[in-house]
Amino acid sequence: MMNIIYFNFQQMMYFTIPLLIVALAGMYSERSGVVNIALDGKMVVGGFVGAMFVFLMKNTLSVPMLLLGGLFFAALGGLLISLVHAYASITMKADQTISGTAINLFSVAFAIFAARTIKVTQQVEFNTNFLIREVPVLSKIPVIGDLFFKNTFFTTFLGFAILIVSIFVLYKTKFGLRLRACGEFPQAADSVGINVAKVRYIAVMISGILAGIGGFTFVVTTSNSFNGDVGGYGFLAIAVLIFGQWKPMRILFAAIFFGLMKTLSNTYATIPFLVSLQLPTIAYKIIPFLATLVLLAMISKNSVAPKALGEIFDKGKR
Repeated sequence: MMNIIYFNFQQMMYFTIPLLIVALAGMYSERSGVVNIALDGKMVVGGFVGAMFVFLMKNTLSVPMLLLGGLFFAALGGLLISLVHAYASITMKADQTISGTAINLFSVAFAIFAARTIKVTQQVEFNTNFLIREVPVLSKIPVIGDLFFKNTFFTTFLGFAILIVSIFVLYKTKFGLRLRACGEFPQAADSVGINVAKVRYIAVMISGILAGIGGFTFVVTTSNSFNGDVGGYGFLAIAVLIFGQWKPMRILFAAIFFGLMKTLSNTYATIPFLVSLQLPTIAYKIIPFLATLVLLAMISKNSVAPKALGEIFDKGKR
């Protein structure tokens, strides 16, 4: 029984961490007032750039350097595509939802076209195994060692580090205060000398960096190749963001819940109770998406988004 629990918990982390990172990416952007429906597209770009780096450099660099390099270039890819969203939404004052949708459509086409141009096929394979079988010393800790420090990825610890930093930045720094002010009442922020456009640009750039990292993390922890999409994880991350009420710790719990649902849909065969139900396979596969619909329907009425979310800010207007 304990082996089943450990196995499913480890699998849950593989799905939870990308959701956590990408939902936090959305939090930065939306707490500043910029709708970020483009998370899926930014994940695609980050996943593609990171996977392509690993593919091209797998015979040159060590495994740790491949992972760090992949994360760096994934972040860079996410940053660059986020600048397009920022320019359209903030400078050009375009509709933020339409801008995000356009990026989602462009990103998949770009990844497939670039992959076929570089290596003929759209699938970017890499056989490098980034799994850490056992962390020395820490894996010996009773229970915790088996849960967190065996059969894990470096990205798991990175995800929790990003969470801690995000909590500190959002609630303990001047930038975090300005970020929240721009998302709640940008006119008031502007009246005290805060450059709303600058804060929003930085927020969207941070969002792009994290979404790119989340995309590469998803590819690394769930597959050994990139095939031009991230399974709709960017949209699921938006659900996590809304369910988490745009707050870091709530986002963590929401990511864990959705990660658990996704895990059950993939590992139900290891759980005797679920097997005994004898449900068709498709019933288990739709669990995460059904849970998303049900929960969003339940909380949408009481959901409290940043007040200025999606609003175009014109300096000088009150």
